[in-house]
Amino acid sequence: MTPTAGPTTPRERYRAQVRTEIKEHAWQQIATAGASALSLNAIARQMGMSGPALYRYFANRDDLITELIRDAYRSFADTARAAADAGADLAALAHTLRDWALVDPHRYLLIYGTPVPGYHAPDDITGIAAEIMAVLLDASSALPSDGTATPLDAHLADHRQWAGEHPAPPAAMRRALAFWTRLHGVLSLELAGHFGGMGFDPAQLFAAEVDGLLAG
Repeated sequence: MTPTAGPTTPRERYRAQVRTEIKEHAWQQIATAGASALSLNAIARQMGMSGPALYRYFANRDDLITELIRDAYRSFADTARAAADAGADLAALAHTLRDWALVDPHRYLLIYGTPVPGYHAPDDITGIAAEIMAVLLDASSALPSDGTATPLDAHLADHRQWAGEHPAPPAAMRRALAFWTRLHGVLSLELAGHFGGMGFDPAQLFAAEVDGLLAG
């Protein structure tokens, strides 16, 4: 990713600082009441600002949610790419996903949990998400194939739009999708608290799922 230039003038630096503070308050609200309850007016009161003053930084609730989602996806994409560049294989990438999510579960759940009612993400969000899938496709393609074709392989060979221009063969696409869906399923259940009181270590379950996917 090409780094973008940061704010250079005092006015730009102040604006960036205020936007960062607004987002910090937004994350606190999300942690307390969920993204659907996000209120710019409440944030303005917490910051000692008027509502109209805050709207100079974010036009509306959806504008703020978009920024939070974009930040979360960018953080995850950069984390996945850094791990891959350091030599992480598919199993290591799976554990990188879990580690990233556990650091801030609300950030993970905002992008992979229940959609915010009435919110529609802009197209560039899909582009950042595609970067994450590209890392998984790279790692999946690096694994040896057993040469066995499945009906899903044949289907994916003709329906590969989701993979963009990545040259991964159908078997690698199938493996990447299996990792993506099954591991997100386990992780989402863990972060939503559904394993609480069951008496087992979620990390062990996640690791077993990774091993099972690699063996399959």
